[in-house]
Amino acid sequence: MLAGKISLLLFALLGTIDAFSPPHSIVANPTRQSRVYAMDPVNIIDTASTLLADAADAIPGTSGEVSYSRASYYTILGLYLISFPGIWSTVKRSTKAKVKKKTYVTKGENVDGGKGLREQAGEIMAYMKANNYEVVEAGDTITFRGLVQRSTSQAFFLVFCTAIAFASLALVLQIQFQDLELPVVGKPNWFLLAFLSPYAGIYYWQQGDRQDDCSFKLEANDDETENSITVQGSEEEIERMWRTLDWQEKGMVKVPGLLDA
Repeated sequence: MLAGKISLLLFALLGTIDAFSPPHSIVANPTRQSRVYAMDPVNIIDTASTLLADAADAIPGTSGEVSYSRASYYTILGLYLISFPGIWSTVKRSTKAKVKKKTYVTKGENVDGGKGLREQAGEIMAYMKANNYEVVEAGDTITFRGLVQRSTSQAFFLVFCTAIAFASLALVLQIQFQDLELPVVGKPNWFLLAFLSPYAGIYYWQQGDRQDDCSFKLEANDDETENSITVQGSEEEIERMWRTLDWQEKGMVKVPGLLDA
């Protein structure tokens, strides 16, 4: 009994000493601490911002680096420079007629509703006279000569096409020479080239009216069931003529349209 009481007294004394001893330092669980930090709203926002920035840098063209193929770029640029002189060709050819030679057929004298060569020639003569053409040569081949007046709409069309061409050229030059600075004017404004476009209309207008020649040769087959008309002249005039006089190009089959009666 005495030994038991002594043991109880020793335990009580140790408990009293622990109660008055300085507090021990608390060491947090590092795993638990990292989890709490990960759930911090400020940390979540910072992490999301970093991920978005990395994703933006991964998108081609957003991080400042060259994201196109230089071979493709210079190939397209070369093709553009090769085709650009076509605008000058368009302006140059506007003052000259595009001569074509075509053969048309009509019904001959021995076919119902057909015409003889003399009647066919008279029809052509009346058409050409109505369009201010005069006969300059008569024989197996009849040649007419007419005066084609300048067209205001054609002049404006040339100015428009030239302005578009120069604007596209200015865009190419601005992309190609972004850091170019000239000694006097500094960084050039390439789009000012578009102001040169009116000179296309001036060039066309200064050429004045042009003379067009149109020649015809009429022939009939042995049965006189078909007339052959060979025409050489301005493509525009020939196109307008065969539609007006209802001719059919030789070797071609006329297909009626949906709106034809």
